[in-house]
Amino acid sequence: MIFRIIFITVATGLTLSASAQHGKTPNGPVTPFEVGTITVNGGIGVGTEYNGDYYNSPFGLKAAVEYGVWQAGPGVVSLGAEIGGSFSNGGYQNYSNYKSSTVVVAARAAWHYGWEVPGLDTYGGVSAGLGFHHDAYTDYSHSSVLAVPGIFVGASYFVTPTFGFNAEAGADITDIQVGVILKLQ
Repeated sequence: MIFRIIFITVATGLTLSASAQHGKTPNGPVTPFEVGTITVNGGIGVGTEYNGDYYNSPFGLKAAVEYGVWQAGPGVVSLGAEIGGSFSNGGYQNYSNYKSSTVVVAARAAWHYGWEVPGLDTYGGVSAGLGFHHDAYTDYSHSSVLAVPGIFVGASYFVTPTFGFNAEAGADITDIQVGVILKLQ
């Protein structure tokens, strides 16, 4: 957990420091993410541990959709939604059939900044939603609903005007993930 906090703090500080020194006009640098942009991304990686009962490094999947809402200094603020899950099994108190999972549905907001590299979009943001948690082994089964706040930083690089690769890190369904991104508008 402390590694996540340090990583997110450093990455956010570098992004804010660089944008303060950038000196661009309010339209900002060259960026694929602008007001009115709609993107969909999906990725796979290491899942975030919810409820403290994951074993053997949880596996995670996440998909998100974002819409560029307004210009904020040299960047663009987006609002959107995400869905995904973290899944783990085995290793709990000698129960080889132990399974734990959390499926999350959340809203998200991010600030996007493109730097001087055509096709590059970097961003940081927060999310909040509900996690539907379930764990089971042998004759035991338990389900619960959790509040799941999240924080993340990420980068996308578009290799065409509408397709690119994406990576995110933080505590937001996945701790770290890689995947693809599509620009719909």
